Amino acid sequence: MQKKIVTISREFGSGGKTIGKTVAEKLGYKFYDAEVMDKVVKESGLSREIVERYDEYATYKNSLLYTIAITAGSNGYNGMSFASQVQIAQANVIKEIAEEGNCVIIGRGADYILRDREDCLHVFIRADMDFRANRVVSIYGETDKKIEDRIKDKDAKRRVYYRSFTMREWGDIANYDLMLNSAQIGIDKCADIICDVVRSAKSKEK
Repeated sequence: MQKKIVTISREFGSGGKTIGKTVAEKLGYKFYDAEVMDKVVKESGLSREIVERYDEYATYKNSLLYTIAITAGSNGYNGMSFASQVQIAQANVIKEIAEEGNCVIIGRGADYILRDREDCLHVFIRADMDFRANRVVSIYGETDKKIEDRIKDKDAKRRVYYRSFTMREWGDIANYDLMLNSAQIGIDKCADIICDVVRSAKSKEK
């Protein structure tokens, strides 16, 4: 089956977004990251503040606290929590994007939302702490917070968000078709491998 959609989940600092952009450029696919949020704001009618609050970066590290926080109070239409509204809108947007085909989608539980589509390639990018620390500092610079703590905090938020949205474990190899270590393979090589898999699947259909 031709892989018209590539979803990329990634550890913070592993280069997943850069890899996704490179894959999109090489394949001539559309690239979606923050663009998903823009579409959710536009199509849901919710404010950007609300959408950003319940975006990929959860507010709490603890999944129980996060679940309580997003479901208690702050109700919108028909008593539905704003978090639920954002998740539903986001799922609809990602499905609409997938219907258009030929795209790379970064994060936001896209692998779960599109889990039943055979034309998807689901990828997870990981790397060791030293590689990620060096990369984060080179891109975002230093802060008062210890770099390892910044990375662990980002990863924890992505893990909680993913679990609350999908009831699955973020980074579990069973949820992905391909898992790559960018520290060992390299950013560019990871992109090449993903492109090769997509092209190989396409050539088998001919």
